[in-house]
Amino acid sequence: MSILKQFSRIFHWGPLIALGIIKSITFTTLRYNEKWWPFDGTLPAILNLVLFVISSSLTLYHFLASLALGPGYVPLHWKPVSQNDISFLQFCSICKAYKAPRSHHCSKCGKCVLKMDHHCPWINNCVGHYNHGHFTAFLAFAVIGCSHATIILLSYLMMILFQPWQYHYASSRGYIGTWHIFWIVINIGLAIGVVIAVGILLFLQLRAILRNRTGIEDWILEKAVARRKESQDAFVYPYDLGRMANWNQVVNFSCTPIGDGIFWTTKEGCNEYTLTIEQIEQKRLKKLRSIEYEVIRSYSGSWFPVSHGLRAIFCQPCTEEPRIYINLGEIITVTRWKKYWYYGEVFQFPRDTENGRRRRGWFPKRCVQVLDSAPGPVKEFKKKK
Repeated sequence: MSILKQFSRIFHWGPLIALGIIKSITFTTLRYNEKWWPFDGTLPAILNLVLFVISSSLTLYHFLASLALGPGYVPLHWKPVSQNDISFLQFCSICKAYKAPRSHHCSKCGKCVLKMDHHCPWINNCVGHYNHGHFTAFLAFAVIGCSHATIILLSYLMMILFQPWQYHYASSRGYIGTWHIFWIVINIGLAIGVVIAVGILLFLQLRAILRNRTGIEDWILEKAVARRKESQDAFVYPYDLGRMANWNQVVNFSCTPIGDGIFWTTKEGCNEYTLTIEQIEQKRLKKLRSIEYEVIRSYSGSWFPVSHGLRAIFCQPCTEEPRIYINLGEIITVTRWKKYWYYGEVFQFPRDTENGRRRRGWFPKRCVQVLDSAPGPVKEFKKKK
């Protein structure tokens, strides 16, 4: 996908809000920094201004780079060199290709993403192999820049509020007023919010880089360890090469990752398919635990299903996974259960899934009932859930 086409992703609520916050904090800070610490040619004043401009500029650059470059995608119709390796991989019926090691299909991007970590609404793109370094740098400079902005704006606000002569001097010349103070407070709140929220995300990303594990791989590893809890055959995560080697794979001056995102170096005793074999086995076990339900009440896929009760509205799963429409009489294979919501896939004919029209997602519990063909104990158990 061309960079120009990737740039079209900016016209979405996530990037537009993120850009709005970045620019609001930047321009507000530049305006009032001039009044708090005038640019008089002294070294401290120069450093203060230059450091803020650099951090703000790099925040914008890495934000746009992570959005425009994208994570990288599995080539159409890709398959391993050796036919014997096909049994170790999953096939994506939408992309018409085998999923390369560490890749996962993103329903929002509509493609299999290389080393997929998560889909980020703020860049309207996935974070993966090719943009992981830029995304992490964007988070880091956003925290640094907003911390600097908070200091500047708070210092100027304190100077105005607690030095009356400064306030009278500024207000008499139209520099400050009620709306100016209100706008400064709003941007201080935005900057502090960015420092806290983005700081937490930055910590998670740095930890992921040092462990060489994406968010999805964390979940796979957790289940792999759990299902071997009573076994002496411990699961070894194949991509952890040591902190320095893990760090160098992602972080460098140009934020260009090592490798092509398809073939990976693994630790001794593992191979490139160790994790995919484990994931296939986990999916097989999940399928064995799944239960078929029949739709007894249609659902439109709305995030606010008013007609299905207040509990369905206020007790939704905390996830961005889709809500799917379901029609009366359809059969759904359910694999996850919450108190008021179920997650499953609507049964469709093979020709429909081959065309990429699979319907998987969440729907209200009260819309379905266990099929009569399900075993008696299973029906009673699932009715209680």
